[in-house]
Amino acid sequence: MTNPSDEIIRAILTSVRSVAVVGWSPNPERPSHGVADFLKARGMRMIPVNPGQAGQTYGGERVAGALGDIPRDARVEMVDIFRRSEAVPEIVDQALAALPDLRVIWMQLGVSHPEAAAKARAAGVTVIENLCPKIEARRLGLA
Repeated sequence: MTNPSDEIIRAILTSVRSVAVVGWSPNPERPSHGVADFLKARGMRMIPVNPGQAGQTYGGERVAGALGDIPRDARVEMVDIFRRSEAVPEIVDQALAALPDLRVIWMQLGVSHPEAAAKARAAGVTVIENLCPKIEARRLGLA
């Protein structure tokens, strides 16, 4: 696993405008909820993805049941994954198929999948594994 340089991570965190948070939880005590709110506060459009919450709304956005349910005009550039590593291949496949503006697959702390990461990179997508955008933004002095 080789993550991009700090320079590239900084560029991602300052340029991405729309992110889908896969595994978002409506529980404010869950990390996925806090990170989603953090990204939204940074000015990103945050689209929550959780099949158990599909159709509800949070932060002005309709919760999607899957990445394929997100309208193409949402122009999702980044997928932030809060799921177990074994779920990553299916998420990457969905993202590559459904999100034409996809630039970044970000796997949260404890999440990695070398084969899925290689597939995304081969499609021209930047991949970050086992890191948290909220923590990285703070570390890089962006928050």
